[in-house]
Amino acid sequence: METAMRTHYCGLIDEGLIDQTVTLCGWVDRRRDHGGVIFLDMRDREGVVQVVFDPDTEEHFLRADSVRSEYVLQITGRVRARTAETVNASMASGRIEVLGKTLEILNVAQTPPFPLDAHHSVGEDVRLRYRYMDLRRPEMQQNLIARARITSSIRRYLDDLSFLDIETPILTRATPEGARDYLVPSRTQPGAFFALPQSPQLFKQLLMVSGFDRYYQIARCFRDEDLRADRQPEFTQIDIETAFLTGEEVMSITEGMVCSLFKEQLDMDLGEFPRMTWAEAMERYGSDKPDLRISWELVSIDDLMAGVDFKVFSGPAQDPNSRVAALKIPGGASLSRKEIDHYTDFVGVYGAKGLAWIKVNDRAMGIEGLQSPIIKFMPDDTVLEMLDRLDAADGDILFFGADKRAVVNESLGALRLKVATDLDQIAEGWAPLWVIDFPMFERDDRGGMTALHHPFTSPACSVEALQADPESALSQAYDMVLNGSEIGGGSVRIHDQAMQQTVFELLGIDEAEAESKFGFLLSALRHGAPPHAGLAFGLDRLVMLMVGGQSIRDVIAFPKTQSAQCVMTEAPGTVSEQQLRELSLRPRRPDTPAPG
Repeated sequence: METAMRTHYCGLIDEGLIDQTVTLCGWVDRRRDHGGVIFLDMRDREGVVQVVFDPDTEEHFLRADSVRSEYVLQITGRVRARTAETVNASMASGRIEVLGKTLEILNVAQTPPFPLDAHHSVGEDVRLRYRYMDLRRPEMQQNLIARARITSSIRRYLDDLSFLDIETPILTRATPEGARDYLVPSRTQPGAFFALPQSPQLFKQLLMVSGFDRYYQIARCFRDEDLRADRQPEFTQIDIETAFLTGEEVMSITEGMVCSLFKEQLDMDLGEFPRMTWAEAMERYGSDKPDLRISWELVSIDDLMAGVDFKVFSGPAQDPNSRVAALKIPGGASLSRKEIDHYTDFVGVYGAKGLAWIKVNDRAMGIEGLQSPIIKFMPDDTVLEMLDRLDAADGDILFFGADKRAVVNESLGALRLKVATDLDQIAEGWAPLWVIDFPMFERDDRGGMTALHHPFTSPACSVEALQADPESALSQAYDMVLNGSEIGGGSVRIHDQAMQQTVFELLGIDEAEAESKFGFLLSALRHGAPPHAGLAFGLDRLVMLMVGGQSIRDVIAFPKTQSAQCVMTEAPGTVSEQQLRELSLRPRRPDTPAPG
């Protein structure tokens, strides 16, 4: 009978194993030759252990002398304590070492395309091209181990609450959910296409109609959208749906899940999550996912500016669709003109036409103690009243936004985050909250209605009230926010056919279009659909926050680039003419240049 290829992981060798014989398998992290003794740092997913070979084991000593970085080895040896002067406190196994007896080279390795030590800066394109090497780095190993533990914890929590893990289709039909679908041509139905799901939304609602009242899934989702820095074309959701539970109960269950997860994985007590309406979040922070680790808030000054001669301020102050707001930056008077110009350019990206400011150099001197290009356009008493409202103190700077409400909120909300980051004014720790009472609809560029979440979200009012005043209607939607990131969003769903039809009508979806796109769901609603509600978490973002990563690419084994490519496998790639013919597809050829 064969013996085990290894008895222990390298990183788990400790003082409890002293004088025991162990067999290790892993990669050579580092090789050193000190005075005729060879030291090999052996690495696996659990960490590193130092192995010592001396000339007494001649054959294996010579073999140890021949190995290089990233060789794959099997080593047998005896665990012993290190001498006091050689203890390495930076290693988990730093109080012991393994005296090597035998060494087998399981495979050799070429010189790595880049050093794997954590302190070496390597371009992300190189890291992604050789991702199998990048994933050997301890940081990446720990990230993916943490991800696995997080998903296991979530499964245990939901399993214990009688949720059922049910898979939904990957090949489905195209449905409008806000982004472009990835389409898959059908070979057996020429000219027809499947779509990869942007979410399991419709199927999980159908599961509720089917009687599976507590569902979850760690689901892969796909969106062919214009990528931003931290978006991926394929991503993972923790998808949850319930029947016969209210939105409040769903929020309680999922808040408990996240609290349990943080306690189990990080030994962190998140406490009870505060709640904030969407309207309050936008008014105070300019964002529907405010980072509460930053204490600064936007302060409305419309009433003070409505009567001033400064039209840049008085115009928006008098417009119910606009606002004038101020953001106080404590200690910000030290910002240079160059830095202020930089922030002016920054808010311009969000549609702001400029960035007015006032520096408070000496509050006791009144107007004379202020520095600003705009105070000459406003009455002194108005300026002083504004300083009182903002509780401005010496050394502060006040930034102002005056424009359409959405522009002011987005630009000052982003500026708040930017300046706090630049000035290192973001507090340590965790700041979770629920954002609730979202508007049901918003106006698009053409003046039509669009659903703020999705068209299956239930309004918080009756059909009659919704028809009478759709723009004032609130939805039964809720987002979980953590440190300025939306990590989960959900809602009570529409289970009543009349309400669903009304929402479709307000969105400009007529009966024929609704039947064409969502006929199977509408049919289910007519066959005894229970009240139901759910929520979906972005697993990648949640893991990124928990491990302190800078990007979701740090917690995905094989991510795509910002241009939705896999540089390692060179996907997407071309396919043969034969494959295209089988799918009844013909590639579009570039136009042939005109002769001459």
